[in-house]
Amino acid sequence: MMSSVQSIAVLPSTTHTATVIFLHGLGGSGYDWKTTAESFQKDMDLAHIKWVLPHAPKRVVTVYKGEVMPAWYDIKGFSPAENRISDEEGMMVSMKEIMQLIEAEKRSGIPYSRIVLGGFSQGAAMALLVGLTGEEKLAGLIPLSGALPLRFKFKDLISPHATSVPIFWGHGSADTLVTYELVAKSLNLLESLGIVVRRGCKDAGPGVAFNIYDGLPHETNSFELSDFGKWLKKIVPAGRRSQERE
Repeated sequence: MMSSVQSIAVLPSTTHTATVIFLHGLGGSGYDWKTTAESFQKDMDLAHIKWVLPHAPKRVVTVYKGEVMPAWYDIKGFSPAENRISDEEGMMVSMKEIMQLIEAEKRSGIPYSRIVLGGFSQGAAMALLVGLTGEEKLAGLIPLSGALPLRFKFKDLISPHATSVPIFWGHGSADTLVTYELVAKSLNLLESLGIVVRRGCKDAGPGVAFNIYDGLPHETNSFELSDFGKWLKKIVPAGRRSQERE
């Protein structure tokens, strides 16, 4: 089944052997990340990567007085108490759509072990949900400026392979929308579930390589994107396609 979510693609300039699916944040679109993807694609060590940049469907967002905007799920509020009342139904619908995008890449000949899923803010939350609770193990996850969704029941959702998934997690120290306190709770929970968290680390091993960027608000900067690209080269290096055919 094909996903009903629309997307744009930045195609590789060499033989296609890996795919990154990157999910935008609340109120955005896939075009938000097109320039970044095109910049990465100019690096010959990343030129084999196809970028799939989906557009979230429009829905009512409670925290913005019921305004209709692109969103992967509804947000009731930004406080910890309000976050406990999560739009689980919306998340699960989006999770199904995102998994169909992954399956489309798999059908095109790219194995799960060469598919990376990332996202910014709300997109980061969805990347973590899909990548750590889905049936298939992906090459890696890249959550930026986001936190773990459904934290209060994540223990019941987590997949057996979650402890072995490489994760590059970037966050700004001046982020007042998704606070460091919320991210710290997310990381602590993952550690309690057996996922290794390495703070201030940029390697590509199993578990979380968590990096905080001084003075960065709820956005990205060149330092974070540079680390993102270097990590990606380790996860899905150029010049080979996994022999695994899942």
